[in-house]
Amino acid sequence: MLSIQTLKHNLSGLKAISGVDFYALDTEGRELTRSADAESESPALSGDFFLSTADTQEHDGRLYFKVYDGGQLEYILVTDGVGADVRTIGRMAAFQLQNLVGACKEGHTVENFIKNLLLDNMLLIDITDSAKKLQIPALARRVVMVVELSADREGSERELSLLTIRAHFAAEQGTFVTAVEERGVSIIKAVDEDSWPKDIEASAEAVLGRLSAEGIKDCRIAIGTAVNEINEVSRSYKEAKMALDVGKIFFDERRIITYNQLGIGRLIYQLPVPLCRLFIREILGGRNADDFDEDMLHTIKEFFESSLNVSEASRRLFIHRNTLVYRLDKLLRLTGLDLRIFEDAMTFRMAMMVTRYMEHMERFDY
Repeated sequence: MLSIQTLKHNLSGLKAISGVDFYALDTEGRELTRSADAESESPALSGDFFLSTADTQEHDGRLYFKVYDGGQLEYILVTDGVGADVRTIGRMAAFQLQNLVGACKEGHTVENFIKNLLLDNMLLIDITDSAKKLQIPALARRVVMVVELSADREGSERELSLLTIRAHFAAEQGTFVTAVEERGVSIIKAVDEDSWPKDIEASAEAVLGRLSAEGIKDCRIAIGTAVNEINEVSRSYKEAKMALDVGKIFFDERRIITYNQLGIGRLIYQLPVPLCRLFIREILGGRNADDFDEDMLHTIKEFFESSLNVSEASRRLFIHRNTLVYRLDKLLRLTGLDLRIFEDAMTFRMAMMVTRYMEHMERFDY
């Protein structure tokens, strides 16, 4: 059913074009709304109106038109006046209103389908049948993006972000936008098979720019992998959701993160916390990142980013090579790991990532 505001807006628009006053009644003959500035008494209906099979009836100087939704009476449209011109205008208005009801219903049906598709609430046969009825291609390359608002955003800004993103993709055929999360907006985007990785990140940048222009900042966008069948869309959605969570732990500085960029962080994220604690105790002897001073942690970071090259790392740190070697030897004494050896470097890097994961999980009482 259309909202009263939508009904009034359309009736007022029809009056502005035709000069005829319109009234909308419910299926029991009660007035719902009327066109702007219509001042006549509310139309009255007799029981004969509902018994008659005629779609148009005349009564007390007014015309009454039945408006259906899928064969079921939805509204009664009333016009002031009964002349031939008014009858033609009324029929056109009733046709317009009926199409509006159908479009609203179809849009609502598509919205429900997309939400259930993302949440994996449908059987495969239901997905196929519903997609066919809604004329949504079952075979098409698609990827899911999830836009997450910052935690302090109010509900009104969530609605604004939904409207903004829908407007952004309005001209793109085959792209759907909906909201299934309290702080998020989900986008099912049709992509080209060859250029999608590059294009999808550019599209995500454009969305962040559009939201920022509306005053909605501090958003993140996570991107799943591309899928070829409509029943696989929920998998891309789950991947995007995981990318959001993993990104907050290991890639907090990034505003756009894709599932394919998670690397080993994706594996660590799925480890049970007790196993992580055991790993840290065995590798670092009970130590964690807080036990190392800032100079040591900064040295380790630069050493990793220099591909374990002592000369390059010392240059980036603006320290003498021997100073860097001293710090690496100190870490070796503390942990038994020599970062100049690739295997030890990887073990230490994993230990630091596991520590960050544990801190995140404990912070949120998982």
